[in-house]
Amino acid sequence: MDPMTGADAHRLPLRVYYEDTDFSGFVYHASYLRFMERGRTELLRGLAGDQSDLHAEGAGLVFVVRKMTLDFLKPARMDDLIEVHTRSSELRGASMHLAQEVRRGDEVLVRAEVVVACVRNGRAIRLPESLRRALTPSELGPA
Repeated sequence: MDPMTGADAHRLPLRVYYEDTDFSGFVYHASYLRFMERGRTELLRGLAGDQSDLHAEGAGLVFVVRKMTLDFLKPARMDDLIEVHTRSSELRGASMHLAQEVRRGDEVLVRAEVVVACVRNGRAIRLPESLRRALTPSELGPA
C-alpha cells in the first residue's frame, strides 16, 4: 500500500489560481511551499485543533520548520485541481518528521520531507504527549 494514500495520510484538495503561477503559466516553485504549509496546518488542526489554541494552551508552544527537502517532479498549471498529502513519518523528542506530496490525480508533482520542531520561548521542547499520540502513524507504533 502506498503510505501517502493510506488512512494515516491527510489530504487537502486545492485549485491552482493565477496568483500561484509564474509568467509561463506553471506553478511558481515557492507556491508549493504555501500549499504544503496549508497541508501541515490542516493535519494539525484535524488532530489537535487550531495552532492558535495549541499556542495558548501550551503557554507559547509553536512549530517551526527546521529542515525541508523538496523534489520537483512535474509542473502544475493554472486551474489544475491538486491535492496535498501529508503524513507523519517519524517522531522524535522535540520534532516531527512529515512526508508530503503534491498530487494531480495519481501523478506526484512534488515530494517533500519536512522536519518541524516544537518550540517555546525560542527553545526546543518535547512534543506534547497528546499530539505525539495523535501523530503516531499506525504502522510506526508507539513513539
